[in-house]
Amino acid sequence: MHGLTSAEALLEIIARIVAELHPDVSLREEIHLDSVLDNDLGLDSLARMELLRRLEKEFRIRLPEKVLATAETPRDLMRHLSHGVYVNSDEPAVSPVSERSKEKRRDIGFSGAQTLLDVLRHHVEVEPEADHIILLEQEREVCISYGMLQREALKIATRLRMLQMEPGETIAIMLPTSSDYFYCFFGVLFGGGIPVPLYPPARPTQIEEHVRRHRKILTNAGATILITVAEVKPVARLLMSQVVGLKRIVTVDELYADVAGEIPLHHKATDIAFLQYTSGSTGDPKGVILTHANLLANIRAMGQVCRVTVDDVFVSWLPLYHDMGLIGAWFGSLCHGCRLVVMSPLSFLARPQRWLQAIDRYNGTLSASPNFGYEICATRLEDDDLAELDLRSWRMAFNGAEPVIPATMRRFQKRFGAYGFRAEALAPVYGLAESSVGLAFPVPGSGTRIDQVDRQSFSGSGKAKPVEGEDDTMLEFVSCGRPLPGHQLRVVDFQGREVPERQEGRLQFKGPSSTSGYYRNQKETRKLFSGKWLETGDLAYIAAGEVYLTSRQKDIIIRGGRNIYPHELEERIGDIVGIRKGCTAAFASMKEADSSEKLVILTESRQTDPRKLQKLKQHIHTATAELLGMGADDIVICRPGTVLKTSSGKIRRSACRQLYESGHIGRRKAAVWLQLLRMGVASIKPVFRRFADRIASLSYAGYCWVVLGVIGIVVWCGLMMLPAGERCWRLASGAVRLLCRMTGIRVTVDGMEGYPPGQRYILVSNHMSYLDSIILTGVLPEKCNFVAKAELAGNPFLQSAFTKLGIFLVDRFDSEKGVEDTRKIKAGVQQGLRPLFFAEGTLQRMPGLLPFQMGAFVLASQEGIPVVPLIIRGTRNILRSGSWFPRHGTVQITVGELCTSAGSDWSAAIELRDRVRKQILHHLGEPDLAGEYTSLSQMEIERPGDREGQSGSS
Repeated sequence: MHGLTSAEALLEIIARIVAELHPDVSLREEIHLDSVLDNDLGLDSLARMELLRRLEKEFRIRLPEKVLATAETPRDLMRHLSHGVYVNSDEPAVSPVSERSKEKRRDIGFSGAQTLLDVLRHHVEVEPEADHIILLEQEREVCISYGMLQREALKIATRLRMLQMEPGETIAIMLPTSSDYFYCFFGVLFGGGIPVPLYPPARPTQIEEHVRRHRKILTNAGATILITVAEVKPVARLLMSQVVGLKRIVTVDELYADVAGEIPLHHKATDIAFLQYTSGSTGDPKGVILTHANLLANIRAMGQVCRVTVDDVFVSWLPLYHDMGLIGAWFGSLCHGCRLVVMSPLSFLARPQRWLQAIDRYNGTLSASPNFGYEICATRLEDDDLAELDLRSWRMAFNGAEPVIPATMRRFQKRFGAYGFRAEALAPVYGLAESSVGLAFPVPGSGTRIDQVDRQSFSGSGKAKPVEGEDDTMLEFVSCGRPLPGHQLRVVDFQGREVPERQEGRLQFKGPSSTSGYYRNQKETRKLFSGKWLETGDLAYIAAGEVYLTSRQKDIIIRGGRNIYPHELEERIGDIVGIRKGCTAAFASMKEADSSEKLVILTESRQTDPRKLQKLKQHIHTATAELLGMGADDIVICRPGTVLKTSSGKIRRSACRQLYESGHIGRRKAAVWLQLLRMGVASIKPVFRRFADRIASLSYAGYCWVVLGVIGIVVWCGLMMLPAGERCWRLASGAVRLLCRMTGIRVTVDGMEGYPPGQRYILVSNHMSYLDSIILTGVLPEKCNFVAKAELAGNPFLQSAFTKLGIFLVDRFDSEKGVEDTRKIKAGVQQGLRPLFFAEGTLQRMPGLLPFQMGAFVLASQEGIPVVPLIIRGTRNILRSGSWFPRHGTVQITVGELCTSAGSDWSAAIELRDRVRKQILHHLGEPDLAGEYTSLSQMEIERPGDREGQSGSS
């Protein structure tokens, strides 16, 4: 490290340790003097000891041990280095703190940015003339550099301030994809306003619908200025006449000031970046509040998963008034410094091959589309349109914003494989405006994962039972991957309790990208939140840590005790010749005169001949009966343009139902008394079954706690009377086996033949639930000593029981105490004790193996004793973290192969950790989350004393 300053050498040493501890986490470029050692870099007490050793060796100085407890950042370490006592100081390896270390550090990417404006300013400082956007207009390119974007945006900001725009004022932007859109959006931000993106009217026939919808948005947003183009001014004036607060309509030509003035405003991470109005597929549009912090957190997480670099090229035709095009394509490209090649949505719809040709021409690596975009390309393009097409550069093809249809994915793969497109590039994703845009993404290169489940089981009980072999009646659902780093998903029943894997329920989420609510709409905001969790409005299930979307909660149709998923039926009907693809809505309708829901199919066709229309209805009826085992109650075939859609192309089923029930479209009158009677009788059984299931689950949970309470009191009294040691362990072990028998928890153990009884060893296990230590106590053949969090000692009853059972307590947050606790465990090992570590250091409610703490592996390496890996499965489904509602379930324990360290130093401990982790992952069958977290501090673990009266969470 000769030639480096003290600061550079220090950061280099820290970077090496971080890379050893967290090889899957890309933190190297984000490590700076103010990084927090535990939270940002994941350096626990043992890692700090190793850091201290390397610093003393590199700088040839002696540092006080208090550094372990007091240093919070590399800058703190620098101060200690400058006051350290030199050993052999005639020629120090690296000079003490130099003036160069006080210079402004180089900001890489957008790691230090607080707002979108900070990101743009950074690019302008570093590379003002670099191309940021290549806008494809007709047959020409318009290049927008970072410097140009800022200059033109400041001109607009100056003009808006001249129009008396106040900080925090909402400004509506109704512009097509153009350079003006980019300039106006940042112009509003620079001026201190809040942009409100709106879509321009598409067709004259939809003016009334357009005005009705945007009137609600403008009224709710309280927008005072509307920016649009001259051609749309008549519609804008019509809006202005119906929105009292809208004071001014301006075109972009009227907005540019001659000179850009300075805007002396300080923008904060908590400021609202813009209002994203929901597409309104299930009701009136609501303004999602998104701050700069929300957006940057979401973009960072998506970039981390997708491994985005400055060498990537994002090609997009997505509308800029929609979150997928605005945030995912534009803001993502801006923050990661990669080029954005963008065209108008109308350009794509007119000639879809332009999208693929742009990917070829500009070597696009990233691109996205709703499902219908892939369907159009797969089925409507002629071979002549694709001459000499080369898609080998396309590494991630995102599919989101509407249900992902497995058949579409297969058709696209088959059609474009001949043009260099790789099947593994397809990436079904899931997101929603309330989480900025992205929420669940697959691992790059994993391709499309399709889960095939039994239709009868799923439709009747919501259980996603995998189908073995071929089955023409099976349901197919597409995996959207895992939650983004730092974000969480869960599936709950309609009582709000988390359900086991492969059980359908309401999908909820939380994370740093989550909105704080809807703008000026407290009623809907209250509906959005369920405690700390937010409702997606979707139904889903989770399998092996991946989320599978099944339906919109409001769209699901319950008929005859079965769940009907509209998108599957709509896709089947869309394949009928004569029916317009993507223009079918299936929904349930119940008018005042009815007593049960009717299944209605509303679809479009260009046919006008009554006989041909009747034949189409027969085809639709047949297709519905084949798919569902029952026909539709009403089939309405109407002219093109009748089926209502959102701006992103999703079917607005709720609006279609309202249109149908209003009587404004053709409807078929039918005698329904017999049908109503049949449906009423068929509904009795599922209603009774759901009620019985609810009572049974409540009864079981109550029974479990009574049994646990009685056995727990008896065991505690027994422990207090017995001397500490083997007899206490046998008492606890027998009580656990009795508890499992009485509560019906079946425990199976594999690999026990490899267990080394009577020897010295350390046990390392994954951690799923509070039940883990209880279950292991009942199955392990000989006494071991659990290593638990020190916060539990706050309970005097637990503390006395822990003492009898010989449990080690470790402080997870105080480095100095943590080191002392580690020494006590080491002394116990030397006396023949066998500690059992939950190496993750905590547990979480989501599937996945967290990063391992180093304590067990450093100890095993230093003492030269083997590690016995233990793999626990099933306890999370019985009792999940954060829940006190136990469910029926089974537990599988696997004893892995012994792992022995090849040495006694830090590198040997790292190698031992990796081998043990590989074994546990192999048997566990859950995602590896080592690339998402670097420290316990990032897991929302409450430190002791953070809240009065609580001892912290695991």
